[in-house]
Amino acid sequence: MPRGIRSDGEPSLIARETHEKVVSSGTDVPEQAPSFAIHLDEVGIAGKTVWVLLPEGRIPFTASITVDLPGHTRGIHMSRLEQAIAGLHERPFARLSHYARALVEYVFERQRSSTARVSLAGKRPLLRQSKISRQVSVDPLLVKVEAMISKDGDGNRVTLSNGIGVCHITSCPCTQVYNLDVFMERGNCPMPTHSQRSQTWLYLRGVGEAPTYQDLLTCLENSLHLTQDLLKRPDEAEIVLKSHIHPQFAEDAVRETARAVGHMFGATLPAGTGVIIESLSLESIHIHDVCCRLETSLGAICSLL
Repeated sequence: MPRGIRSDGEPSLIARETHEKVVSSGTDVPEQAPSFAIHLDEVGIAGKTVWVLLPEGRIPFTASITVDLPGHTRGIHMSRLEQAIAGLHERPFARLSHYARALVEYVFERQRSSTARVSLAGKRPLLRQSKISRQVSVDPLLVKVEAMISKDGDGNRVTLSNGIGVCHITSCPCTQVYNLDVFMERGNCPMPTHSQRSQTWLYLRGVGEAPTYQDLLTCLENSLHLTQDLLKRPDEAEIVLKSHIHPQFAEDAVRETARAVGHMFGATLPAGTGVIIESLSLESIHIHDVCCRLETSLGAICSLL
């Protein structure tokens, strides 16, 4: 059997002419009729590491890329998803949401689908000074971005969701009030209570440009007692005292974040902008954890301000 030469210079096991003949005249299995012709909402790849060239450098994110599949088609062209990733690998992007949009549009153009979705999750570096010692701490900013595209009349509709997650501390109001009754006199010092490490996520979803990470971070900074890795003793004393002066349930963390979102974006984003806030409190004196979630619109939040 005649053989060809691979791109790396090594001899191929199958002749190039044979490859070309099979590709041009062979059976395209994904285009076959399925055994049961039912429409599938999402088919694609998950757990894929993509490397995105951002201003901070080339950063890895975990991607999920899916499209819907018509009932009359057996499968999607899976390799085209990987080709889309490879096609964007060397392109620089100012924001992760720009990459997500480019990727979802690239995928959508190359599949027989009416919808496509790209989800990206990972970490970006966050450099912040501590409040008292002014030491710079290099911390992770948890990020999640989603881009969805669907056919809308004669054109396509793209929806972007941009979200970040931060770590913070909460102090329990219940124990603090109880201790106030026990000790009666507290002076200027807040009563002791148990505190816990917490994590809160904020997502905004809408049509058009997604808000920046810095804007989302500002909302969370204005609502929560954010923590960081590098803290000197004066910094630690400050954040612990602040969290005891303003104790929070997980419910408080979500509601205060929602209020900050309304104040910050109410005049600049459409009322229909989706708002999702999730908080998880890793309880210190309980075996269980505490979770809280809000899914609403910007208009609904602003109506309560």
